[in-house]
Amino acid sequence: MKIAQMLIGSLITCLVILAATANLGHGQQSTSPEWKAVEDALGRKGSMQPDDVYKFSMPRSDLKVTVAGTSIKAGLALGSWLAFKRMGSDAVVMGDLVLSESEVEPVMAKLQQEGVEQTGLHNHLLNETPRVMYMHVAGHGDPVKLATALKDALALTKTPLGSPRSYGPATQSRL
Repeated sequence: MKIAQMLIGSLITCLVILAATANLGHGQQSTSPEWKAVEDALGRKGSMQPDDVYKFSMPRSDLKVTVAGTSIKAGLALGSWLAFKRMGSDAVVMGDLVLSESEVEPVMAKLQQEGVEQTGLHNHLLNETPRVMYMHVAGHGDPVKLATALKDALALTKTPLGSPRSYGPATQSRL
């Protein structure tokens, strides 16, 4: 019964997150004390989205990916993200981590060790060089512990950590 409730809750949260992330960069920067500890744990700023979803964007500007000779910009198809939502005293987190092939195994092992689920592993691009994989993640519990576990997993990658550039319309073209 508890698993069914978690799955239903995760599905509802996923739908909320998908709706909230449809407008990248339109959220307001938040200094909410509620999310400050999560920002500190992840080592980067997030932004409030509609429906009280707190999102962190992590473009993989370190990856130089091409498809048929065309460079792929980090803000276009190489954007890792994590979105948190309060659920009572806990939180749920869902996201998509952009990983090189060599990063998949260590990240997956670390997330499993920390109790963060991997709900999907696939690619979004075809014939890209180098190969890029997308790992969907989900977790439920203390938001700071979740953020710490995710930061520890991301530390095994070359994902640029720290405050991201703005995703507003004026800067998206530069990513």
